[in-house]
Amino acid sequence: MTTTTHSTPFEYEWNYSPRVSTLFGVFTGVAVFGWLVSAFLSGIHFWAIPQIPAGAELSGSLQVVTSHWAYVFGVPLATLGAFYYLTTIALAAWWFDTRHPLIIKILTPITATGVLASSYFVWLQLVPIGEICPFCMMSATATVALFGLELAILRTSELPKTGRMASDFGGLLRETTLRWPLLIVAVGALTLAAFYGVTLAPVPGT
Repeated sequence: MTTTTHSTPFEYEWNYSPRVSTLFGVFTGVAVFGWLVSAFLSGIHFWAIPQIPAGAELSGSLQVVTSHWAYVFGVPLATLGAFYYLTTIALAAWWFDTRHPLIIKILTPITATGVLASSYFVWLQLVPIGEICPFCMMSATATVALFGLELAILRTSELPKTGRMASDFGGLLRETTLRWPLLIVAVGALTLAAFYGVTLAPVPGT
């Protein structure tokens, strides 16, 4: 298998299979899909749910997204999920900019946590709530796919030990501008803020 060795200002090198760039491209696409689903659900929380008449009989997706399990300290889980996906997109963009293996190692616990959280949310739908939200299941599928792609990237890469790289995290920050990751997070966060801002507009009859 052909590998690419990267020379760096750090005291170690790493090798990537040519497949890694493709895997990261797919990873980014899945993360963008997850963000779109979460942003859509956030819009439902911000705009549609407040319009539901009191006492209305709810079922299916609406019963799921209006349950008390769908919020953490008043923040919709979908919105928290959107920021989760923004984080993975930003880290993927950072990897494409630097190709540094520490970013891959950072993504491992993040994507694993996403799977664990999604597993709990799926259990909530199946057991306490007893209804399924298709969009929530799409998001859960995306988190599993991200974790699977992360494991595939790890298996096809020859990376230094995490402890050796962790001490150079400050150097990695100094070597890069973070312009693309920060831009992605800013645009995504402002989009969500705009969704929420619609609910504050003085629209007659609302």
